[in-house]
Amino acid sequence: MMRDDVRLRTATVDELGLILDWAAAEGWNPGLGDALPFHATDPDGFFLAEAEGRPVAAISVVNHDERHAFLGLYLCLPDWRGRGIGLALWHHALAHAGNRTVGLDGVAAQQANYAKSGFVLQGATTRLAGRLAGATDRAIRPVGPGDVDALVSLDAASGGVKRARFLSRWLEPETGRQSVMLAEGGGFATIRACRSGAKIGPVIAPDADLAMRLVRAALAALPCDTVAIDLPATSAALRDRLQELDFAPVFQTARMSLGPPPQGDGRVQAIATMELG
Repeated sequence: MMRDDVRLRTATVDELGLILDWAAAEGWNPGLGDALPFHATDPDGFFLAEAEGRPVAAISVVNHDERHAFLGLYLCLPDWRGRGIGLALWHHALAHAGNRTVGLDGVAAQQANYAKSGFVLQGATTRLAGRLAGATDRAIRPVGPGDVDALVSLDAASGGVKRARFLSRWLEPETGRQSVMLAEGGGFATIRACRSGAKIGPVIAPDADLAMRLVRAALAALPCDTVAIDLPATSAALRDRLQELDFAPVFQTARMSLGPPPQGDGRVQAIATMELG
């Protein structure tokens, strides 16, 4: 039974760093600036549980549009597990989504618990990591402010969720995050610095060959020694190409949903982030 002195509340933007520190301690290696675009999308979508006057658990449920939300950063400090605090925060945060379908990428240890709450397995997400040289490409250029509306539409068609607020921030170039796109449209990719190496995602492209060109162009825009890419099960061709280049699987999650999953057209070659959606 949960303690009477536990307080469930909305997290502030200044507390995102603490939550990401917890995620890093679990070995998740989030992007350095990943949380801010998600917080800008839904400032009321990050939650903390407090006990003895300090945060001990966290979760995010970010509402992207009228029909879809994504759950992430579900964390509880080790000394506070098994006391019902995380579960209480879970139910508190899910209420924020209302009647929306909620997606998540579940670690193996939690998948059975997610199923008890009604989440249904939809597929798997696999993180591949390795080394790859960047390469400039005449058909690929940096994303500019005038490209955002078109890329929001492309992303919505590809993944089935309209993420206008999220992408308007995510696609803004920063020191540790750069986005590139096919010059004639039809695909884009984002690379961002992490605590260790970098991650590339999302990668939206009509096929694996163009996805690889976007990946290399992203690495030319923000070079790094090691890079991770989170692939849905449908990206078998891109997975094969990366493994031919000695990329290796380092982590896998189950993509699950509460409610009807979004339906896209198959151009999502890599997701943005397991931790946040």
